[in-house]
Amino acid sequence: MIAMIPVAGVGTQLRPHTHTQPKPLIPVAGKPILGHIIESLLDAGITRQIFVVGYLRDKIKEYVLKDYGDKIDAEFVLQEPRMGLAHALWVAREAVGDAEEMVVNLGDTIFTVDVHRILELQGSALAVHQVDDPRNFGIAMLDEETYVKKLTEKPNIPTSNLALVGLYKIEQVPLLYSILGEMMSKPIKPGEEYTFTEALMEMVKKGVKFRTMTVENWFDGGHKKTLLQTNRILLERQGRQHKYQFHNTVIIPPVHIAEGCEINHSIIGPYVAIAEGARINYSVVRNTILGAYSRLESIILQNSVIGNDTSLRGKTNSINIGDNAEIDFEQ
Repeated sequence: MIAMIPVAGVGTQLRPHTHTQPKPLIPVAGKPILGHIIESLLDAGITRQIFVVGYLRDKIKEYVLKDYGDKIDAEFVLQEPRMGLAHALWVAREAVGDAEEMVVNLGDTIFTVDVHRILELQGSALAVHQVDDPRNFGIAMLDEETYVKKLTEKPNIPTSNLALVGLYKIEQVPLLYSILGEMMSKPIKPGEEYTFTEALMEMVKKGVKFRTMTVENWFDGGHKKTLLQTNRILLERQGRQHKYQFHNTVIIPPVHIAEGCEINHSIIGPYVAIAEGARINYSVVRNTILGAYSRLESIILQNSVIGNDTSLRGKTNSINIGDNAEIDFEQ
């Protein structure tokens, strides 16, 4: 079994953070989104992992090799230009080789579910989640035997509320790549993409039976609100015990504080994740993700995502700023 992890996207909806950091490397609960994904695949016994890279690809490669190079057999494939998820899989065809089975896990989504569960299902399978508004997702319709009978990408008039969440198990890899080859032979208009949903639907038409696995907690790390919600839930799963001791500081769990942080005369938590090297003085921080080597001074901060190497002083605000910024509200 191999895993395909597409991480080539720009992540425009998370700007300014993604101007300098790929979306899969945005930290959540003390670890980049991509780290959560790699570890969930490792826990399922999948050590061969293929990363389809593009935007800021050197940072993706550096992170994977530094943190997991001794744990996984990593391979990196460049997708340029980027023309959709189906195209991402197509450019990695040589890396896939003669593999018969494959897991595809999008590199910017987190599920609170074990990958073991989808591997244990017989045949090919798709992870799904019930959503209120299916128009922004690929959706699956099921037949009377609960197999997938139809897949549609972002329908104007949805006929199902089962959204595809970005985790797929494919047991007919040669058939998939035959279909992808046919798709790539047909030109598309500027701005359009080759969708994976279309490729999967062609597999259904050719007789492949897809089961579904319902995912209760699914987070697309594409928005500030979703990142903070994901951070809260993952911190809760890590537990409320803490070992942190800082000078004249109150810690309200659950929190995650990386090594090398200095915190004085502050209240931290709940639901705060602080990356390495941060310095916090005379501040109150809650429900916030704070980047590495950031500086907080005399501020009440909540519901915020703060990038690396950022300095904040002054006033209470809910803000969303990127890396290498400096803001002084006292001036």
